[in-house]
Amino acid sequence: MAEIRTVAVIGAGTMGRGIAHVAALGGYRTVLEDVLPAALRKAQDEIRGNLDKAVELKKVSASDATAALDRIEYAGSPEEAAREADLVIEAVPEEMESKIEIFTLLDKVCRPGTILASNTSSLSVTEIASVTYRPKKCVGMHFFNPVHKMKLLEIVRALETDEETISAAAEVGGRMGKE
Repeated sequence: MAEIRTVAVIGAGTMGRGIAHVAALGGYRTVLEDVLPAALRKAQDEIRGNLDKAVELKKVSASDATAALDRIEYAGSPEEAAREADLVIEAVPEEMESKIEIFTLLDKVCRPGTILASNTSSLSVTEIASVTYRPKKCVGMHFFNPVHKMKLLEIVRALETDEETISAAAEVGGRMGKE
């Protein structure tokens, strides 16, 4: 199984910034993307605020919070965010057209072994994966809101998802503190 070192998160809304927060806290180099600069600024402020609160409540050490913040990078395009990623988690609005557009683009710009995950809660991961040349490397990783507090992670197998991809998603989820 390929080692996951870099996680890209596409979409810096509520779910995307929460996923970036737990990915960085889990020790991953994390690239959070949004095409709207204001969304990235808001995400950066909220992640910092949530980590500061976790330190205050003694749920996270100050050094772990600082290290997590240092692991997060910001990108203004999916191409820039995903190019070097080992795992890309899409967290755009819950519209099939948007998710298909993102997965089509990611399939073109990511390395062949990169895992593509969707944070969808209700759409078909099989349908989303079908627009790629890597359906075996596509999976659903449905996080629950607020991501930095909720322990549950739903891993959704698409029709062609292979065992290695399921195992990698579970391992990443574990490092993020998810069950």
